Amino acid sequence: MQDVPLVIPHLFDRAEKYFGHKEIVTATGAGRERTNYASWAERTRRLGGALDDLGISADGRVATFAWNTARHLELYFAAPCTGRVLHTLNIRLFPEQLTYIVNHADDEVIFVDRSLLGVLAPLLPTFERLKHLVLMDDGVGDIPEDLAGHTLLDYEELLAAASPVDFSVDDEHRAASMCYTSGTTGNPKGVVYSHRSTFLHTMGAMMADNLGARESDVILPVVPMFHANAWGLAHAAVASGASLVMPGPDLSGPAVANLIVEEKVTVAAGVPTIWMAVLPELKGRDTSSLRAIPCGGSAVPKALSEAYREQTGLPILQAWGMTETSPIAAVCQLDADQQQLPVEEQAELRTQVGRVVFATECRVVAPDTVNDVPWDGETSGELQCRGNWIAATYYNDERAGESFTDDGWLRTGDVATIDERGRIRLVDRTKDLIKSGGEWISSVELENELMSHPEIAEAAVVGVAHPKWGEAALACVVRTEGASIDEDGVLAHLEGKIAKWQMPKGVVWIDEVPKTSVGKFSKKTLRADHADALMSR
Repeated sequence: MQDVPLVIPHLFDRAEKYFGHKEIVTATGAGRERTNYASWAERTRRLGGALDDLGISADGRVATFAWNTARHLELYFAAPCTGRVLHTLNIRLFPEQLTYIVNHADDEVIFVDRSLLGVLAPLLPTFERLKHLVLMDDGVGDIPEDLAGHTLLDYEELLAAASPVDFSVDDEHRAASMCYTSGTTGNPKGVVYSHRSTFLHTMGAMMADNLGARESDVILPVVPMFHANAWGLAHAAVASGASLVMPGPDLSGPAVANLIVEEKVTVAAGVPTIWMAVLPELKGRDTSSLRAIPCGGSAVPKALSEAYREQTGLPILQAWGMTETSPIAAVCQLDADQQQLPVEEQAELRTQVGRVVFATECRVVAPDTVNDVPWDGETSGELQCRGNWIAATYYNDERAGESFTDDGWLRTGDVATIDERGRIRLVDRTKDLIKSGGEWISSVELENELMSHPEIAEAAVVGVAHPKWGEAALACVVRTEGASIDEDGVLAHLEGKIAKWQMPKGVVWIDEVPKTSVGKFSKKTLRADHADALMSR
């Protein structure tokens, strides 16, 4: 058998050779820009030449600070297909975190959308080894006067002056891209994806029991391209020849809903907070094109998934993964016999993250051991993973030993159960479990129950200090517009659904649940803001 390297140029070649007619749509402030894979491929080859013209080293880090656009997709392939390393910068990180990762990764060039240049410009003096700054003009925003001595190069001018290049990568283990974790504790940690791992993850995303990306799809990655490679959808769409709809900077409920309906999207992927905002905008509209609504980043409330099923005919498809897992590691597809169960039982099963996908392995182990917990769906332990697209370490980081076991498994930091069919239910993040009076309380379980109330728009539960129980659950609740529910109503709603000792010891009303840089609930912020809320109870 021939040993052909598993490399990203193969994904690119398929789109160029077979799917040149397929469309890529980018939403902008001025409307929607349309191109196809043939034009995109020609520009991507020119971009490879432009990287040569800039003198970017053979394995140089090519950073992006950009929205989901066709231009960003050009960078997604031009950098790794010329042997360089794509580094997608999270536009929502704190300034000191951005400075850390640009310097830690040794970025040589940053490609930045004009609408984001004002965010990046103040940090330019802190970037120690940056050689070039390239502007991608999306027509929005002023050009700052002070660019710390950097000449602002124009993306389109670079492409016009460059010659197209052939793409060839011989070593499948060569680094292709890198992402950094969101850094909720300490500095972000770098995860490097090889050509091989990206190739295999792309194949996984094209499997029917995974996301099933295919040529007939119109894929809308609402999830940012800086968030774990847009969950693999950018690569899978190109490899399968699916049409792509890039949402640009406007991720509001109305904007995303309009794209779904008007572009006849079949697969739309984003975090729960996105789908909360989109749901009311789809009421009464034609969503018949949709076949899957993948959702990850945090637990999907059963009430939200069921609301989508009732309105669109499709429940949300819960998936699970991390930056370290490339990211798809589990998808909650119901088994054939489970699809025949009563609606309520199916809804309960969909609160799981499902079974691990092909080519990955997961285990749930007892604390401080490598011993599997019983597959009974009740006994919890730490979820650990390994596989062909699971990270084995962090990039140049002495903290790596904390996150990987001696026998080579990734310690995810999630607490989970596993049932007799190997289906995983996340109980909580280790750091978000609440220990009250010696008993563990799952914040995720409480949040799911709270958000099933029609007058509760959002709810996050955190553990804070309590004079009697040491720590107790505090419910941080956002009312729906015009709602009148009070604390007694919240607690009454939970009665009979959870054990009495799990009941929150208090409720605070907030305007919005604070979010992390990737759209997850920032419980760290809530714990700090309400640290003393229960000390008088």
